[in-house]
Amino acid sequence: MSLAGQVAVVTGASRGIGAATAAALEGSGARVVRVARSLQAGLHDGFADYPCDLTDVTAWKATAAHMIADVGVPDIVVSNAGAFTLKLLHETTQEDFDAQLDINLRAPFAVARALLPPMRAAGRGTFIHVGSVADHTAFPENVAYAASKFGLRGLHEVLVAEYRGTGIRLSLLSPGPTDTDVWNPVDPDHVPHLPNRASMLRPADVAEAVLFIATRPPHVHVDWLRLGPV
Repeated sequence: MSLAGQVAVVTGASRGIGAATAAALEGSGARVVRVARSLQAGLHDGFADYPCDLTDVTAWKATAAHMIADVGVPDIVVSNAGAFTLKLLHETTQEDFDAQLDINLRAPFAVARALLPPMRAAGRGTFIHVGSVADHTAFPENVAYAASKFGLRGLHEVLVAEYRGTGIRLSLLSPGPTDTDVWNPVDPDHVPHLPNRASMLRPADVAEAVLFIATRPPHVHVDWLRLGPV
């Protein structure tokens, strides 16, 4: 299905899964709005870019209002912005824990809070949270990351219940390990208990799954899609 004429918003869109998703949606005809801290405001390569640190709720509220005034209520939202850390419990500081909650849970809540009500008023839309295998499976060294991602899954499930029958379809996409820059500090190829990068998903694989969800017929709801490498 073509997405021509639809407005799609992708957060964390400057690299990795977000950048691949923005490209895939644009390639299917959507008008894509990219949100990320490192972007420069304006039109670039066919994308409408809005720089914003999503952990700054006041800044995000202003950005969201500006964005809706510019491009209208989005038809598709991909809430993808996030961060990843690997630390055992005794190595994880309160600041580490709070930082993971800020970007992986509080920011998605803020995105939903700003965009879902106007989408509901419009009576249409697809809202996709990008989770993780860590939102349903426990791994060592994931104490902060998993807490934030399990929380995101809880947020998603409540929103599905609240928005049922409104014309808004909410989906959770939970990819397994994906070869992006977040692995650079870890160097998993040299850590025996971690998957090597060659065996991981690629950002384009996750973007294709987003596109699958976004292009289902209006009567089809993909509640939760788990995606992993072989």
